[in-house]
Amino acid sequence: MLIIPAIDLKDGHCVRLKQGEMDSATVFSNNPAEMAARWLEAGARRLHLVDLNGAFAGKPVNEAAIKAIVYEVGDDIPIQLGGGIRDLDTIERYLDDGVSYVIIGSAAVKNPGFLHDACNAFPGHIIVGLDAKDGMVAVEGWSKVTHHEVVDLAKKFQDYGVEAVVYTDIGRDGMMSGVNVDATVRLAQALSIPVIASGGITNLDDIRNLCAVADEGIMGAITGRAIYEGSLDFTSAQKLADQLCGEG
Repeated sequence: MLIIPAIDLKDGHCVRLKQGEMDSATVFSNNPAEMAARWLEAGARRLHLVDLNGAFAGKPVNEAAIKAIVYEVGDDIPIQLGGGIRDLDTIERYLDDGVSYVIIGSAAVKNPGFLHDACNAFPGHIIVGLDAKDGMVAVEGWSKVTHHEVVDLAKKFQDYGVEAVVYTDIGRDGMMSGVNVDATVRLAQALSIPVIASGGITNLDDIRNLCAVADEGIMGAITGRAIYEGSLDFTSAQKLADQLCGEG
């Protein structure tokens, strides 16, 4: 199972939010590319980038920082990127820049046809990001909870040909309250494509809890605030995951 460091980009800086609130941003680095190199050196085998400004603007905003990260990491590990991706041209540009996987979130929920077209145009490169509260999908920076059940929507998108689902429990993201294992397992059991857990990972106990159910189809876990604030040592977390559930 992969432990995936998150680099959330706001105004060119590496930050973390609490429950998606832009005004709750904590700046952890003014040099995201340097931060990416740090995680690569610590043993990361994938990076998770989010253009936070882009997510709110509906178009890429931090592309310069993203390019700098791709240049720093090179071909060593894959990079998955979300935030502000609303059209096929943007996807093509990011893939040309060297991003491995593009994550489509709110746009997939509001415009499923776009996701379908993206999967057809760029097979093997599209991941869908589903954020949920109490099993219901939320969109637009988590400000709106829809009437869509996350499992039903994920099944539909699986049929489109997405590579994986990034599942975030928005009640726990950035709150250091532990990952919602039960909800993540329920989603993974309903799908044949992998699920990447996100939201609330705090310490090695969360890694143990996820590894215990990794065989259900959980390929990785994204972690942000915990590895920046020190409640989770990244290298130890990945080593533990490799010991308990095999290398991802």
